[in-house]
Amino acid sequence: MPDLEIVLSEIQFGLKDLKQVAKHTIKAAAGFTIWLLEGEVGAGKTTLVKAIAEELGVTETVSSPTFSIVNEYTAGSKPIYHFDFYRLKKEEEAYDIGVDEYLDSGNLCWIEWADKIPLLLPEKYFTIKLEVTDPHSRRIHYARH
Repeated sequence: MPDLEIVLSEIQFGLKDLKQVAKHTIKAAAGFTIWLLEGEVGAGKTTLVKAIAEELGVTETVSSPTFSIVNEYTAGSKPIYHFDFYRLKKEEEAYDIGVDEYLDSGNLCWIEWADKIPLLLPEKYFTIKLEVTDPHSRRIHYARH
């Protein structure tokens, strides 16, 4: 069966618009706990995650989990998991850290470089794709799967 994708919207924005984009993203992703962030290196995936985390009330420092693979934050009393699979060589490495338990937890999971773990992704997820349009602006696409 082909992957079902429902494109919700497309927005062009710059850094000054980040807070509003974070709010819009949270609304667009309502009902989804698994969020995939796509885009080339430097597109602003982690920057967007920081803005979203702030909007959700996360008080910890939000940073890229490139070397740790997963960072955990807290919004209220609920954990949020932020993954970066860029450095994975094999999908089994994600399985070895227990990614399936995180994804099945019902808690919010943000995943950068999810294309490295295609067989471990659930059927239902929300995609946020960032596209660099020039050095100071991005285009964002949302899709429900």
